[in-house]
Amino acid sequence: MFSTMAVKKAAESFSKALADEVQRWGGMKQTGVSLRYMMEFGARPTQKNLLLSAQFLHKELPTRIARRAIELEALPFGLSDEPAVLKVRDWYLDSFRDLRSFPEIKDTSDELAFTQMIKMIKVRHNNVVPAMALGVQQLKRDMNRKVVPEELEEIHQFLDRFYLSRIGIRMLIGQHVALHDPDPEPGCIGQINTGLSPMLVAQIASEDARSICYREYGSAPEVNIYGDPNFTFPYVPSHLHLMVFELVKNSLRAVQERHMNSDKEVPPVRIIVADGIEDVTIKISDEGGGIPRSGLPKIFTYLYSTAKDPPDENYKGVSNGVTMAGYGFGLPISRLYARYFGGDLQIISMEGYGTDAYLHLSRLGDSQEPLP
Repeated sequence: MFSTMAVKKAAESFSKALADEVQRWGGMKQTGVSLRYMMEFGARPTQKNLLLSAQFLHKELPTRIARRAIELEALPFGLSDEPAVLKVRDWYLDSFRDLRSFPEIKDTSDELAFTQMIKMIKVRHNNVVPAMALGVQQLKRDMNRKVVPEELEEIHQFLDRFYLSRIGIRMLIGQHVALHDPDPEPGCIGQINTGLSPMLVAQIASEDARSICYREYGSAPEVNIYGDPNFTFPYVPSHLHLMVFELVKNSLRAVQERHMNSDKEVPPVRIIVADGIEDVTIKISDEGGGIPRSGLPKIFTYLYSTAKDPPDENYKGVSNGVTMAGYGFGLPISRLYARYFGGDLQIISMEGYGTDAYLHLSRLGDSQEPLP
């Protein structure tokens, strides 16, 4: 439940009628779904099922969006007043209005119109991650007084809830939209690939990360991948790509910067894919010098990055929401993607040598999505 303070502040900021509506929907119960349920339901994308899915989203999405709109109004240290955060709040309010003004969904033509509308909502929210990152950058720049870490913890917890909710909203919209594909790829149910090869995703994500490393440094360490090339399991390819890409990118940068002026051969980044009974685990190991033990607790916070801060005034937006080095959002967001379907991300570091990242992905698919 939200504090009266948060609701009161929200009510003062936008029109009374809208504030009442947002408050009412923000207080409603959310309904979580599991990967297994999405696969079983989506395996039969009949008109009846698509209608049921649209009716569910018509009620579920306003609740999830309203909760975030209320929170965006009541952030500490004036974060709610930063221009980038105000823009994000307006996107959420616009989407809430669109959903609430859409009439009851009764037939296929209603369902198709609703699908077009939520597709536009997803596009509207494409830049939420970099925009919120920019808001945090603006806040860090504006903060002159010394802030105790406990106070910043409140911002960290909000961002965890906010991004976890965003992953859920985008997954629900994306899954519904993808079920309309008249010619899906073999083994795909909406956004879920029932026969996804983690080796193949790791290979593609590594190539993407290496091309960025090349662009920045003029060279890139090799990436060696070990595991069973024939092994597959059900997962969302875009989620897995994002996580592996982010982890490999971090490793490449660490190795490149540590060995830049060395005459010795640059050590490769190693990826190992293991197929367990409960989890598929992907380990990404580098010899990039590691992270000091004192720095480890900070790596999953949104206010920390080992890269130089990006020039936020020149920010133009990132169309696909992939976070670049500098904002410090890559690791915490990757961990949220892993946790969304019941997995996790752990980092173990050996200062003076390198870092191992363990990406655990639950292969059972029964875990309900967490509902912040």
